[in-house]
Amino acid sequence: MIEWRDEGILLSARKHGETSAIIEVFTPQQGRHVGVVRGGTSRKVAPILQPGAQLDVAWRARLEDHIGSFSVEPVRSRAALVMGDRLALAGLNSVTALLAFCLPEREAHPSLYRRSEALLDLLGQNEIWPLAYLQWEVSLLEEMGYALDLTSCAVTGATEGLIFVSPKSGRAVSAEGAGDWAERLLPLPDVLRGQGEGADAEIAEAFRTTGYFLAAHLAADLGDKPLPEARARFVATFERRL
Repeated sequence: MIEWRDEGILLSARKHGETSAIIEVFTPQQGRHVGVVRGGTSRKVAPILQPGAQLDVAWRARLEDHIGSFSVEPVRSRAALVMGDRLALAGLNSVTALLAFCLPEREAHPSLYRRSEALLDLLGQNEIWPLAYLQWEVSLLEEMGYALDLTSCAVTGATEGLIFVSPKSGRAVSAEGAGDWAERLLPLPDVLRGQGEGADAEIAEAFRTTGYFLAAHLAADLGDKPLPEARARFVATFERRL
């Protein structure tokens, strides 16, 4: 029998059979892991299995390649943080959907886990959350092997006047370096480089750039699957407050 125990974030839960549920959790040591929760549809357990919940989980299986079963205990629920808050709910759904979409199964990503947990704990703080979420998307791209290099111009080497991002390389480009190619480049607002005050309009512009790399690079390399719709719904919800 193979067993492990860890704490993690619930990414998804779906009914399995009459009384069980299949869940996906993201833990620091075991990565994204799938398993069956016996009695997962019961009145006692079902309320615990809400996406974004922090859980203490124990997994066991007879063989390593089996789906295995989970026993779960609640650590903290994040339902109260999103209740009646459209932006917070949309943000939670985007985070859990993107993690479920792009994380390889059973591959540890402890740094991304810590960032994801910290981000989810900020839910409901809508003045700072969109910027924190943007920084998380940049980290997600980096963790998955699509890091943006925004330190210097890919053409001239300059470190000033950087206002574009190359959609091909993910490198910054200055106004001078862009030349006639400017219309084909992506925007590089200051907030994407960790500068400025993080105004909503700049964050929305930055979402256009991170969204491009999530869709055209990350998703394309995963078999050209479309990004989860939850990401677009979050951005649309955020843009409605501009």
